[in-house]
Amino acid sequence: MLFSLFGAVESGIIYAIMALGVYLTFRILDFPDLTVDGSFVTGAGVAAISISHGVSPLIATLFAVIAGFIAGSITGLLHTKGKVNALLSGILMMIALYSINLRIMGQPTVPIDSDSTLFSQLRGLWPAGIDDFFNGIFTTLGAERAPATWVILFFMLIVTLIIKFLTDYFLKTEVGLALRATGDNKRMIRSLSANTDSLIILGVGLSNALVALSGALIAQINGFADVQMGIGMIVIGLASVIIGEALFGKKTIAIATIAVIGGAIVYRIVVTLALRVDFLEAGDMKLITAFIVVIALVAPKIVQARKEKKRRIAKRATLGGLGKGA
Repeated sequence: MLFSLFGAVESGIIYAIMALGVYLTFRILDFPDLTVDGSFVTGAGVAAISISHGVSPLIATLFAVIAGFIAGSITGLLHTKGKVNALLSGILMMIALYSINLRIMGQPTVPIDSDSTLFSQLRGLWPAGIDDFFNGIFTTLGAERAPATWVILFFMLIVTLIIKFLTDYFLKTEVGLALRATGDNKRMIRSLSANTDSLIILGVGLSNALVALSGALIAQINGFADVQMGIGMIVIGLASVIIGEALFGKKTIAIATIAVIGGAIVYRIVVTLALRVDFLEAGDMKLITAFIVVIALVAPKIVQARKEKKRRIAKRATLGGLGKGA
């Protein structure tokens, strides 16, 4: 059980990067971008094919980020310059990316040599004593087995937090504030002579760059990139955003972004625990995801409705008491 939860936290931290990208479009820009399902695979495919051709894994990951940014920018161009509906432009790009990803990869699945990934290089710099210490704690807690290495967890935690703080900083800059204003009220920001088209293209591009980065890292951990691995990524990203906001709030940008990371981790833990139930199978993962999203959407509204009902009852009781006193 503990080993399974470790894996859930590890993958949740990586998927949190993708969730931050989804947060930029859906919450900041109010742009329903479905490019995510395609750009996730684009990042994975570009990284895998680059590494298989002898490119440094760090450079290959950078190529994946650039490819994701280009894919997102094209979606933004379709919407702003082509005047295509936001939802439809994302769908069109997602469909186009399926064929583009096959072209990039050359085959449905591209294997990655486990010794040629970014994480394999980091393992060479990782002190073995750290693994022994934490594995000892795992054994003490009664875990069935301990992770071979903790380098992925710690490295990805640092990378994800750096991206979180960079996102916070960016959204407080002049361009970031204009981006937020575009999502809140496009007409208002246009009246201030801001170029909303460029802001939308930039925002969607940055979002898909993060999604592609997540895909590239997932491919290097799994040891392969598959053309089908992006199916449902947008739902997972939305689930992470919605769960995070429901559990941790969204009063400020800093709280919202840390909530997204927490939501991604909680989502992976819930899915892992759900799949351990006897009557559920691995093929039920999409159903579990949909169920989690429904609960995350409905539960806060039910709680809010109950609070509002109690508030009204209390107000009526107070007014009734004042009426009797008069």
